[in-house]
Amino acid sequence: MLRSFSLLTLAAVSLAACVETTQQLGSDGKPLPQLYRIRAGETSAIQFRMLDSVNALRQAAGATPVQMNAQLNAAAATHARDMAIQNRPWHFGSDGSSPLDRVARVGYTGALVGENISETYETEIETLAAWMEQPDTRRVIVAPEASDLGFAWHQEVNGKIWWTLVMGDSSATQVLSAPIPDADTTPPQS
Repeated sequence: MLRSFSLLTLAAVSLAACVETTQQLGSDGKPLPQLYRIRAGETSAIQFRMLDSVNALRQAAGATPVQMNAQLNAAAATHARDMAIQNRPWHFGSDGSSPLDRVARVGYTGALVGENISETYETEIETLAAWMEQPDTRRVIVAPEASDLGFAWHQEVNGKIWWTLVMGDSSATQVLSAPIPDADTTPPQS
């Protein structure tokens, strides 16, 4: 009896392995991404996974490693939530604030090197890979003057994630005037 049960169990497992799982395809014929759900308590693991990945990319580019900075994390978290509220991935806050304003508000005394943002359903590593493909966002990640990193996100109930990465230079002081933005990136007037 035990032998029959073992054979039946083995047969069932073997058949289950043969069953094809259907993956949904998009209109382009490529598999649709799986929902990446960030669970409570994963903040540190995700932030340090990003830090390690950024530092590996920086090393490959000949730049020195950066360190995690709590103030820049706070600025990134504020902006990620604000982008979700605005339902718009851009560098201006709903109050018209710029990345310079946000790092100053959290008390960061160094200089802002740059800010990368994204609206996606992808993981932090997939988002970093996408940033590395674009010259302007890649430049922020591998900037030789950067010494500090802030990284945070806001995930909506539907799974959409608003990512923000902020790079700073603790050895420099903040520039008080920013370049004039392009017409399509001008903040709203109050």
